[in-house]
Amino acid sequence: MNIVVLGIDLGKTLCSLVGLDREGAVVLRRRIRRASLTAFVEKQSHCIIGMEACCGAHHLARQFDSLGHNVRLMPPEYVKPYVKSHKNDDRDAEAIAEAATRPTMRFVPIKSEEQLDVQTLHRARERLVGTRTALINQLRGVLFDRGIVIARGRPKLSLWLRENLPDNTLLTARMRQLVDDMVDELHSLDHRIKQLDQEFEALAKSDQRARLLRSVPGIGALNATALAAAVGDVSAFAKGRDFAAWLGLVPRQITTGGKPRLSGISKRGSTYMRVLLIHGARAALPYLARMDTQLDAWLQALLKRAKRNVVVVALANKLARIAWAVMSNQRPYEAAMASKG
Repeated sequence: MNIVVLGIDLGKTLCSLVGLDREGAVVLRRRIRRASLTAFVEKQSHCIIGMEACCGAHHLARQFDSLGHNVRLMPPEYVKPYVKSHKNDDRDAEAIAEAATRPTMRFVPIKSEEQLDVQTLHRARERLVGTRTALINQLRGVLFDRGIVIARGRPKLSLWLRENLPDNTLLTARMRQLVDDMVDELHSLDHRIKQLDQEFEALAKSDQRARLLRSVPGIGALNATALAAAVGDVSAFAKGRDFAAWLGLVPRQITTGGKPRLSGISKRGSTYMRVLLIHGARAALPYLARMDTQLDAWLQALLKRAKRNVVVVALANKLARIAWAVMSNQRPYEAAMASKG
């Protein structure tokens, strides 16, 4: 049995395997426990191993790569067209094996343990921020039910809690205790988020690529570490537009009345990284619009004909292109080169 391509449909406990020979014919169909998968692959001669880029795939990909196999990870949406009717695990594995042989297929770079560690820290911080936001909204709702109206925004809530909560008589004793507990929980979340921010700051200083990215306006420690961890080989992107499209920041082109026009961005790729770049662009826009550079002229002209939120997203696209140029050239950002990104 000469297996040239091995497609693996990963599951939590059971995995489906399909092996193809040089002619593309199926020579192996098997279901195997995930715990025994590495031992099975180790016995096979060097071949192409295709898997979907899902949870746990990068860990197995590193193991298979160390055994000498050519591992190819693919986005699940790119594998779906190769699945035959009556979908099941076996047909999924066969589709993965077939997709792995396509010359135009786009493969996902295998992430190292360090990259996955940084991405996990970002997910943990995102969860904490979401919990904090939900807690703030609940706290404002509890107070609103007692006739206490607090304007939106964390600073205004903090100011009211500091100045009015100690002497407030609109809350019952039990509600006062509940609000105190929620405030203590809020302070605890703030402390944990601050600790993660300090860790990201240290990571951004120790990583060379993150240090270069921080030279770009609107990219701080969070953006720099997230981009550095997500991007493996930057040469996989031929130009800055490809990198921006990978982040989902390139507008879609539609035709209306026979005339092409630009619509909203594609929103492909990582939502988290796209949000970080857009928020970074929003914070950097007032500063960049005052600079005496070609980027300033471009922003001023764009602000005259487009809404501010549209300009923010366009600037995020521009910053993504600049970030690609910085990583590709291994040089910090220079304002005079902004128009060449």
